[in-house]
Amino acid sequence: MKLALGTAQFGLNYGISNSSGKISKENAVDLLSYARCNGVETLDTAIAYGDSEQALGNIGVAGWQVITKLPALPEGEGDIESWVERQLQGSLSRLGVSNVYGLLLHRPQQLLGRSGPALIHALERLKQQGLVEKIGASIYQPEELDSLVDIMGLDLIQAPLNVFDRRLIDSGWLARLKDQGAEVHVRSVFMQGLLLMPATVRPEKFMRWQKLWAEWDSWLALSKVDPVTACLGFVLSEPCVDKVIVGVESAMQLETIIKASAVMSPKVPASISSLDIDLLNPARW
Repeated sequence: MKLALGTAQFGLNYGISNSSGKISKENAVDLLSYARCNGVETLDTAIAYGDSEQALGNIGVAGWQVITKLPALPEGEGDIESWVERQLQGSLSRLGVSNVYGLLLHRPQQLLGRSGPALIHALERLKQQGLVEKIGASIYQPEELDSLVDIMGLDLIQAPLNVFDRRLIDSGWLARLKDQGAEVHVRSVFMQGLLLMPATVRPEKFMRWQKLWAEWDSWLALSKVDPVTACLGFVLSEPCVDKVIVGVESAMQLETIIKASAVMSPKVPASISSLDIDLLNPARW
């Protein structure tokens, strides 16, 4: 199963299309149970996702492949190795597990600064101790990899990829990462639900890209394909993608996604894409 479950909604009111806020414990329990029964094995979380780790730990995540992320290293931190270890131990405690599958840097640019060598050493030490199986980075744009791969062995990379944002493929980095033996997980497949919205409810601030939206809406109508199937078909058809992280608010939404992932979708034209960071990076919304 290529699908992995993103859990930002377990700890935060997350996502531009999220109308129901943070997931209740009851919904979270149902969601994890449904995911497990349908072959989903991987959970993606982060220390920065509110109380997501604690919520997962309260439900119980033994037997899952859990990936979490370190926050930015505080400026002036004297003992970096000790800080990294404390962060991970905090995560393990909240999650109620003795180790995690993946530990990623949420701010990998810090590897390029003076703290870089100590950060790398700390991560590699945790891996040697068996507390983490894979170490790596969560990136926002492929260009970050130009400098990162030269200074650290990246076992696992998480990056955005969707029908509008094809930079990971077009830059050649998706194929290069696989050649280097890295595991690749992609996120923002639905652009926080933006790609799934009908034109009538799409937020006004996105109308500056009206030409692109019109082409997307028109192609969906002409192809007689729903946007969930089209978005999933695009990323799942990439053989170099190992996991596709999806964030949902309910088991019902996950059921829709799992069913759509099994449907063959026509190829989305290359013209339906953008390089505009203001559109592609949710931090700019």
